[in-house]
Amino acid sequence: MKITEFKRRRSQLMKMMGKNTIAILPSSSELIRNRDAHFPFRQDSDFLYLTGFNEPDAVMVLKPGRKHGEYILFCREKDPEKETWNGRRAGQEGAIDIHGADDSFPIDDIDDILPGMLEGTDSIFNIMGRYSEFDKRLIGWVSHIREHSRSGKHVPSEFVALEYLLHDMRLFKSREELRMMRKAAAINVRAHLRAMKLCAPGKYEYQIHAEFDHEYRGYNADHAYPAIVGGGANGCILHYTDNNDELKDGELLLIDAGCEVEGYASDVTRTFPVNGKYSSAQRDLYDIVLAAHQAAVKKVKPGNHWNDPHDAAVRVITRGLIELKLLKGTVARLLKEQAYRKFYMHRTGHWLGLDVHDVGDYRVGDQWRLLEPGMVLTIEPGIYIPAHTRGVHRKWWNIGIRIEDDVLVTRQGCEILTDALPRKVAEIEALMAG
Repeated sequence: MKITEFKRRRSQLMKMMGKNTIAILPSSSELIRNRDAHFPFRQDSDFLYLTGFNEPDAVMVLKPGRKHGEYILFCREKDPEKETWNGRRAGQEGAIDIHGADDSFPIDDIDDILPGMLEGTDSIFNIMGRYSEFDKRLIGWVSHIREHSRSGKHVPSEFVALEYLLHDMRLFKSREELRMMRKAAAINVRAHLRAMKLCAPGKYEYQIHAEFDHEYRGYNADHAYPAIVGGGANGCILHYTDNNDELKDGELLLIDAGCEVEGYASDVTRTFPVNGKYSSAQRDLYDIVLAAHQAAVKKVKPGNHWNDPHDAAVRVITRGLIELKLLKGTVARLLKEQAYRKFYMHRTGHWLGLDVHDVGDYRVGDQWRLLEPGMVLTIEPGIYIPAHTRGVHRKWWNIGIRIEDDVLVTRQGCEILTDALPRKVAEIEALMAG
């Protein structure tokens, strides 16, 4: 992503912060996996959004109006010996020349330098509670300034939640962000297509999972979250990630998998027959979920509120379950009682961006948030009927179905970013027969 994109974001944030303020945001740190091995590093999403800097142990400081530069980056120094073992570092020169910082200091000097930057400010914008050890250090710096206030030092008078401004910015995607999200969506579509074509009875869930690993890494993408590859009864477990059972003839396979490109996520679910052909019962339930998906997508447009797609989906699902005699009563009464939750217990979507469950308020005050161009959300209705569900005939048992796509709100309505992946029964069966 271009360096000008991050500069634009920082400038926008500082305008909203106002004068005599400072924003302080630490990066993620490396996490030990076991003994001396680390988990793959994933940068803090807020830090990545504002800096594009993908190293651990760094701190971003924004100080509007600072004469020597408003964007200061504390980061690790260059160290040839450590870089030989663990990879290259930007260092102070790289922070400025490559990553656009106005000024940069070694992270080890932060205790000596940052307290001086806090003096003279009225408000400190930060995200309290995410990194507890850094919070203690920040409070310690402010306390130290307060102890010397009699000598004329100006003490910051308040801490302000940085996420209040920052997360609203992240909710609206720029052209550059949408370019990354379309790329992630395209890679993810290819991976799901690969899984459909290679699926067969006798294979194991982990073998299908491996196809996603292959496709993602082939395009320098990573998993945005642990993939769900659930055959048969496992498809009724919403967050199933064991992915180790054999795929059996006559069962469905539910795959919820997504990749991320430069941090930006895709999130897609498809449910298809292991043997390539839906049974009558599977198709009846699948058609209900597909109709709910279509009804929900139609509600994604400017001026509608966040909950409109969900309301549309649960109405279609309730009506369909009545037709199949899985629910009894009128649509109005069953909706009021939320009877559908026996079979459909989650929401119809969530925000999507740098986090797969991205930041942004769903309600503003006591009202659902209105949809606006630039927002990206998922649409993912489903029906889940585990074995021995009370009052349900065994022909419906162990059928779990979810259909999920990534949807951009546009000025005219919406764009399904993952529309290239088949959803209809005939299309999926033809692809698998292929």
